[in-house]
Amino acid sequence: MKKVLLFTALAAALTVGFAQANEKLVVAATPIPHAEILELIKPTLAKEGVDLEIKVFTDYVQPNVQVAEKRLDANYFQTLPYLENFNKGKGTNLVTVVGVHVEPFGGYSKKIKKIEDLKDGATVAIPNEGSNSGRALLLLQKAGVITLKDPTNALATPKDIASNPKNLKFKELESALLPRVLDQVDLDLINTNYALEAGLNPAKDALIIEDAKSPYVNFLVARPDNKDSDAIQKLSKALTSPEVKAFIEKKYNGAVVPAF
Repeated sequence: MKKVLLFTALAAALTVGFAQANEKLVVAATPIPHAEILELIKPTLAKEGVDLEIKVFTDYVQPNVQVAEKRLDANYFQTLPYLENFNKGKGTNLVTVVGVHVEPFGGYSKKIKKIEDLKDGATVAIPNEGSNSGRALLLLQKAGVITLKDPTNALATPKDIASNPKNLKFKELESALLPRVLDQVDLDLINTNYALEAGLNPAKDALIIEDAKSPYVNFLVARPDNKDSDAIQKLSKALTSPEVKAFIEKKYNGAVVPAF
């Protein structure tokens, strides 16, 4: 009888333990600022019954591929134009959950001090991904360096340039590689997350930079089948909390701007 009672008590304890176990949520992110922001809210989510596991990536492809394949629950690293272009190109159906921040895109140089100093035939490095390429070219157009055939084309490539008075030569590279060629080119258009990782301060070091009205908000992204889940919604709420807003404003000093 004692053994039966002991077994029953143990089974009951295990049942309670399982019932109280936190739900695991695995989210992909690039190191800065996305993973840092996610680390900040881990304790908050744990109190709400969600164990957040952060998978850090240094590229913009695998985070989407692995969410689409259900190997990960969500990701946090990309803008809507990039996501839409990815979905179209890869046949995926990933969706935005909430916009968190803007990373003003900038152009950097170790050879010139201002954009007007860009010489004839200078080499300019830009991202080779559709939406990021377009974003770089739109910024160059805004700075008066080039003119695009369609001035609003968010997916522009160098082939879409209508006017190039300084005969600039464009070097197209994967976004993660751009900081590595800063010494080798005259102007380098770098995504802010990679600029920060390279020790650059967009607010101080960029020769040209998007303003705070940039439409390129960084989103939390999931799938249609899980975007409304309790865990994803808790993550969404935590990412747009006053705590995160204060953290972004203090830590990144204008290089990253809250979008909520």
